[in-house]
Amino acid sequence: MNDLGDGEPSVPREERVDFGGLAITFDDRVLRPRAWTVAQSRWAAELITAAPPGRVLELCAGAGQIGLLAVSLAPRPLVCVDVDPVACTFLRRNAAEAALDVDVREGPMDEVLAPGEVFAVVLADPPWVRTEETTRFPEDPLRAIDGGPDGLALARRCLHVIGQHLMPGGSAVIQLGSAAQADELAPALRSYDGLRFSEVREFPDGALARIDRTPA
Repeated sequence: MNDLGDGEPSVPREERVDFGGLAITFDDRVLRPRAWTVAQSRWAAELITAAPPGRVLELCAGAGQIGLLAVSLAPRPLVCVDVDPVACTFLRRNAAEAALDVDVREGPMDEVLAPGEVFAVVLADPPWVRTEETTRFPEDPLRAIDGGPDGLALARRCLHVIGQHLMPGGSAVIQLGSAAQADELAPALRSYDGLRFSEVREFPDGALARIDRTPA
């Protein structure tokens, strides 16, 4: 929250944007939806149509736009996880406005999922900016963009959750900063049974990497 300079804190200003046809509400405490990430929703929707029966999981969901658009295009039950209570509040509002019944879980991603819970498709939207480069984005909430010294601290946690909770024959799409980051994650991915990167798509503002798990 910003200070006005007269001792009074500023009131966060809500905004409303179109995200692939969905109205998404947020304020400056939550990462602004990026138009290019509509591609992640659409890719996930394609995977959902071919995935085994089961729910969809979104990690680091923010205001929820990516997961919400995915299941509006290819309906499945959706579970969204984010550690930020403000983001979860907007997520619930956005889900209600889209008339989508979403299970929103507030807390660390490796604590709010039960052992043995599995999902057919996982979306992961971790922050991927290196800590030393976050000053390039002064208008973004630091927690939402700071990926640690190499930009991959949260991405590795997402991989761990995917390794524990993606069902056999399922797929995940993780958002990264570049294809080079996917290459950096590849050795860690190989430590999880049956997981592999099957495709990476680069965009001017980031990259998307698909992970598949071998069918049982």
